[in-house]
Amino acid sequence: MIAGLGIDLVDVALFRQQLADPASTFVSGTFTDAERAEVGRRGDPALRLAARFAAKEAFIKAWSSANRGQAPALARVDMREIEVRCDEWGRPAIRLHGAVRDALAVRGRWRSQVSLTHDGGAAAAVVVLEALG
Repeated sequence: MIAGLGIDLVDVALFRQQLADPASTFVSGTFTDAERAEVGRRGDPALRLAARFAAKEAFIKAWSSANRGQAPALARVDMREIEVRCDEWGRPAIRLHGAVRDALAVRGRWRSQVSLTHDGGAAAAVVVLEALG
């Protein structure tokens, strides 16, 4: 059963500025080592990271909508605990770690579906969160 839906859109030009700031810890505080390595293997890393950032935000929105009427499970979310990885054919999936994984598990079994896209000056993601029982 679909329990939550999230969507997010990222302005790639603004995102690229954030990535270029030498004083920023945004990349290391948001993306896992595996995510950073994966996006560096092909294409424009800024576009690919922007889509992954959108997926993390979309996941949080889907999780929030799945828990409508309840207090947030976590006061703060470490974005590195929401990891977006692709299989060998480039199909994305979300892997949860740490407190995010544990907080979601408290309320049952879940599966997420994610779609990433980028075109022109925007990157976007949609996440569907399914309750499995």
